Amino acid sequence: MNIKMILMSSAAALAAISSAQAADAIVAAEPEPVEYVRVCDAYGSGYFYIPGTETCLKISGYIRFQVNASPNAVTGGASTSGTSDWDAVTRGQLQFTAKSDTEYGPLTGVIVLQTNADNASGQIAKLDSAYIDIAGIRAGLFYSWWDDGLSGETDDIGSKVTLHNSIRYQYEADNFYAGISVDELEDGYYSTGEQPNNVGVAIGIGGKAGVFGYQITAGYDTDNEEGAVRAMGTVAIGPGTLGLAAVYSSGPNSYYQAAEWAIAAEYAIKATDKLKITPAAQYYGNYGIVAGDFNDNNDAWKVGLTVDYQIVDNLYAKATVNYLDPDQGNDVTSGFFRLQRAF
Repeated sequence: MNIKMILMSSAAALAAISSAQAADAIVAAEPEPVEYVRVCDAYGSGYFYIPGTETCLKISGYIRFQVNASPNAVTGGASTSGTSDWDAVTRGQLQFTAKSDTEYGPLTGVIVLQTNADNASGQIAKLDSAYIDIAGIRAGLFYSWWDDGLSGETDDIGSKVTLHNSIRYQYEADNFYAGISVDELEDGYYSTGEQPNNVGVAIGIGGKAGVFGYQITAGYDTDNEEGAVRAMGTVAIGPGTLGLAAVYSSGPNSYYQAAEWAIAAEYAIKATDKLKITPAAQYYGNYGIVAGDFNDNNDAWKVGLTVDYQIVDNLYAKATVNYLDPDQGNDVTSGFFRLQRAF
């Protein structure tokens, strides 16, 4: 067999193999199934199913720009010198809310992340809340009932630190709630010489009855052995809502330490669908702390005005100015202007 015959035989064999392969069906690999994000409407708007689970997730938050004005609003530090009567700050906040259905009702988990920027190098990132909620039981880091207040920016009827590691039970009906909590008051008020290891017990009761709304809050600080109680009420009158509040504290404690007692009033006028104007006033009895107790010789009064305006959907402006005049000490005028974009 010569070279010519060998080449012809090889070409014929290759042609036969190619023809046999061409006769076979071409099988394409099937694409991986894609699981698209599904809307979850069981818990309200904004939730979607986490792919591959039955857990619903909602992402929300806001961006806030605010200019504060008050005497010594900024105290100079390592990067600045002197003091300033105004200060611009920016905040970014993200909230993740996860919900899933169980035999005990919805299982809720909330994480709130917040970063506050006084300037490019002066920033503080913190965990603003993180808690588990199921069957009325809440455990974690969350704000107490003492964080609530009237709708303006004048009243001073809550504790200065209202975010605690706590466990609480709250019963809720359509227009009523009642609960009890045990709070770690580690960063609350404590007397000179004491250690910051306070534990407190608080109760909250509130609800609505027609045009009336009400809330009663009380707390007992076991380390300071002092307590406080507060009552608030609102009623729709004319073009706005009248709010009244009163608070009493047996002595300086983590739940209330501004004064021995105080009363506050406001009237939130809904001028238009987008504009709300709130004048307010407050009176303090035995204002301030001297030698570990309230100052019996010092009362104070405070007046203020807050204006809220909705520029467009999810964009809000707020401005407030307040005047505080104590019997002992200098009077103080303070306020702020805020722009906030919610999502």
